[in-house]
Amino acid sequence: MNLEYHKPVLLQESVDGLGIRPNGIYVDVTFGGGGHSSEILKRLGDKGKLFAFDQDKDAQANIIDDARFALIPENFRYLKKFLRFHGIKKVDGILGDFGVSSHQFDVAERGFSTRFDGELDMRMNQESELSAYQVINNYAEADLRQVFYEYGELKNAPKLARTIVESRSKQPIRTSEQLKELLMPLLFKGKEFKILAQIFQAIRIEVNQEIQVLKEFLQQTEEVLKPGGRLSLISYHSLEDRLVKRYIRSGLFEGEPERDFYGNIRVPFKKVGGLIIPSEEEKEKNNRARSAKLRIAERLKDE
Repeated sequence: MNLEYHKPVLLQESVDGLGIRPNGIYVDVTFGGGGHSSEILKRLGDKGKLFAFDQDKDAQANIIDDARFALIPENFRYLKKFLRFHGIKKVDGILGDFGVSSHQFDVAERGFSTRFDGELDMRMNQESELSAYQVINNYAEADLRQVFYEYGELKNAPKLARTIVESRSKQPIRTSEQLKELLMPLLFKGKEFKILAQIFQAIRIEVNQEIQVLKEFLQQTEEVLKPGGRLSLISYHSLEDRLVKRYIRSGLFEGEPERDFYGNIRVPFKKVGGLIIPSEEEKEKNNRARSAKLRIAERLKDE
């Protein structure tokens, strides 16, 4: 476990939520520093197996030397495809800790943080073609406005987009500091850093297609999990948590499930317990835990 790379959030609670069977097969779709994976391995027996996903090359350096462990260097949107490549069709549990790792925030040149000046990058997969620079400098004004409104939930999205387009027509916006200086006069006094975080979040979500990736992943969990298998999912902003909550409740992202002739509905999961958030003690020790929300669900038997 590399705590310097990423301090795992809700570590015990999220792994407890998997209800681990010693000889089961589990997946950690957000490997990072290996904190959650290490805890899962502690609870597995000799015949247990853990697969982990991470597309970030930096995270891949944290690979765990254990015969029961396999790291898949891919985005978890390809969950089913790469598990099948390894001969796995069904698993006993899936853990996801979404959002940005401590390491990604803390390395200035990755461009994720409002705290440092760095190139506008924000790619979780460093080989991806789309970067924050391209979003800021190449997107049409209407598309920028949509990104800020939908992914940052920013009411002044039109003004933000217009200001960026006007500025980049004179010279490209290359760094996070340039972007901050440009937009700071548009932000409400006393809430500048909160709004900046929302702006950076919106750009990051667009660069990494985070909402689409999450939807694709969730839709595969129904097929990949065995009946009785568990989902244990940690979200960090309302867009993610809303999708997770709705999918657990109905197997859908919008609307309500159809009822049969008798008025019954078929749903793939049942929630286990209520919403879990970090303790005040954990929030004090790890500032990035403050917005975390953990939801646990169990795969129901097919009728």
